Amino acid sequence: MDLAKNSINISKIIKSVIFALVGSALLAISSKIQTPFTLVPATMQTFVVMFLGIVLGYKLATLSVILYLIEGSLGLPVFAKGGGVGYLLGPTGGYLIGFIFTAFFAGHIDNKKDPILIFLYLLFSVSIIYFLGLGGLWNYMGLEKNFNEVFLIGAKPFLLIEIYKILILTVLSRQLFKFRKFI
Repeated sequence: MDLAKNSINISKIIKSVIFALVGSALLAISSKIQTPFTLVPATMQTFVVMFLGIVLGYKLATLSVILYLIEGSLGLPVFAKGGGVGYLLGPTGGYLIGFIFTAFFAGHIDNKKDPILIFLYLLFSVSIIYFLGLGGLWNYMGLEKNFNEVFLIGAKPFLLIEIYKILILTVLSRQLFKFRKFI
């Protein structure tokens, strides 16, 4: 009986590791799909972070993001413009750290929620990225800058894009939740 139980646990661990690796790979790929703006490029990463939360749940989605950040910190070129620990201290470092919390919160959404609540929950989740990202960008640009200058560079150009991403995920959420049962 213990052998069967251990086999199931090992199988679950292997499956979780594979999904976390796939999640970090999706984040790396999404970082390369970008429209360069100023200090902060527009990528598909926020979409993928929320997508991972919906599909994998909060544990595996958060693990995927942490794994992605570790890969990038070790120098693998998984970030939008490269890799290395210094990247986390640059203008986009706060956004990257925000991915962890967004994956966690988006992963708590369940399929029984009304689409409007799912939309609002995703909006809250992605707001964490911008809250931490703007803080990091402000620090990078110099705290003598006023918040409006930082907001104009680090958030305003992306707000409409984020609304579209959230709308797409909200519409697809019922189908995406079906994957979570498999995992």
